[in-house]
Amino acid sequence: MNLKEHIKPYSKSVVKLLKGTVNRNDNVWDDVLFYRKEIAEYISLLGLELIVREDDGYAFVKQFIIDEDNNTLGLVSRRAIGFEVSVVLVILRQILEEFENNPIEFQGTIKYILLEDLKDEIERFLPQKYNTVQFLKDLDTYINKIIDYGYLKKVSGEDENPKYIIHKIIKDKVSLDTLNDFKNQLEAYVKSI
Repeated sequence: MNLKEHIKPYSKSVVKLLKGTVNRNDNVWDDVLFYRKEIAEYISLLGLELIVREDDGYAFVKQFIIDEDNNTLGLVSRRAIGFEVSVVLVILRQILEEFENNPIEFQGTIKYILLEDLKDEIERFLPQKYNTVQFLKDLDTYINKIIDYGYLKKVSGEDENPKYIIHKIIKDKVSLDTLNDFKNQLEAYVKSI
């Protein structure tokens, strides 16, 4: 049996999707769009769903939930994200939501944010009792993790106030319900200390 006979024209796209997000500028993007139906059918056998956000320029796979306990087949690994990184993700998600829903500010499809603006948002977001000084001191570490996850991209500056793009995939990964739940949990946590 020759295994090469089983390779499909979209096989490379499937492999790339299994590794992470495929963006508009990736060499397999056109194949993902062209073979969307075939890829979706193929990966559904693995308990995965193809999500394509053509207007926003990205695609990824999402696991099917197979029971009422939100279990999946476990093919796609879940990342344990620390509290501080979660705070930054939630703030970025909120910033993107406000950007897209504000007709005055919405002048393009890409949301840029400067480091200083992100720091200001964090200071407004975190409750007064929280150790904001330490959080901001370690912010570069949290931002680098978020860049590694593919939710932020540094576009300028090795200076003290670099500019970032907030990747729209964050909308699919951090839902509005998650955003509200996290805010409520943070408030409850701060009240308990």
